[in-house]
Amino acid sequence: MTNPAPYPIGTPGAPWGPAEVAAWLSRQTRQRSYEADVLAVIDRLRGRLDVESYGRLDYQPDSYPLFAIRTRNWRQELPCVLVTGGVHGYETSGVHGALLFADRHAAGYEGKVNLLIAPCVSPWAYERIHRWNAQAIDPNRSFRDDSPAQESAALMRLVAPLRDRVLVHVDLHETTDTDESEFRPALAARDGVAFEPGEIPDGFYLVDDSAHPQPAFQQAVIEAVARVTHIAPADAHGEIIGSPVVAPGVIRYPLRELGLCAGITDAPYKTTTEVYPDSPKATAEQCNEAQVAAVRAAIDFALAHGR
Repeated sequence: MTNPAPYPIGTPGAPWGPAEVAAWLSRQTRQRSYEADVLAVIDRLRGRLDVESYGRLDYQPDSYPLFAIRTRNWRQELPCVLVTGGVHGYETSGVHGALLFADRHAAGYEGKVNLLIAPCVSPWAYERIHRWNAQAIDPNRSFRDDSPAQESAALMRLVAPLRDRVLVHVDLHETTDTDESEFRPALAARDGVAFEPGEIPDGFYLVDDSAHPQPAFQQAVIEAVARVTHIAPADAHGEIIGSPVVAPGVIRYPLRELGLCAGITDAPYKTTTEVYPDSPKATAEQCNEAQVAAVRAAIDFALAHGR
């Protein structure tokens, strides 16, 4: 295998400083509209669901209002379900899957659970189809006290009052070909380390919490999604993205230790979905539907099995 070309920003082996971050930022361009794709959909839901402003991102000259969708008839005695999408803005089906679930299925859980849905945590990155925010920070490694990412800090403030009441948290993500062609090389360059090529799994998979694994819960979600799209197989090493496959389509990470979004609550049932939109065997619609199927299966399992 030939060595990949050096990333066009920075000096190999040297972490980025402000000049390199500025050079990277100058290359980012708006490619789609948060207002048209997300805010307009949220506005259409206002007649049926509550919409809450929970902050604003300021990346001059751009500013983005942050909104969450809530069950209208919120009942304090009911458990809460948290659904997050667009933590990585380029992961499109996470955003649109969350909105699709709210539109089609939120009413069906009325009186069973309280829903809190943050469909697009990172709108600046959504518009630029990028993993990072405008400061070259990955929000999904930044869910920790004194977070350096505005996106992560805002979501944590929103969720804080409910943290110990959340029964289910489903964080909707994608794994794309650009992970390997752009985002992992950029990460290596930013951190001043060598880029080591990996393998993109073809299909849907889940990330469980290694600190509190829930294998039956993960299996129920996989079975539901398998009716919509294909599940990623393990690679030749029995792994998916470098982690051992513990069950078909399931790997585990220490969610809270890594500062991942799925670790921000004490929910007994939590998972991170990973859809593969670049697969020749899946359409954009299937990816959105897979996210919806995952959320529904997660809630249904939790309601059936309780804490």
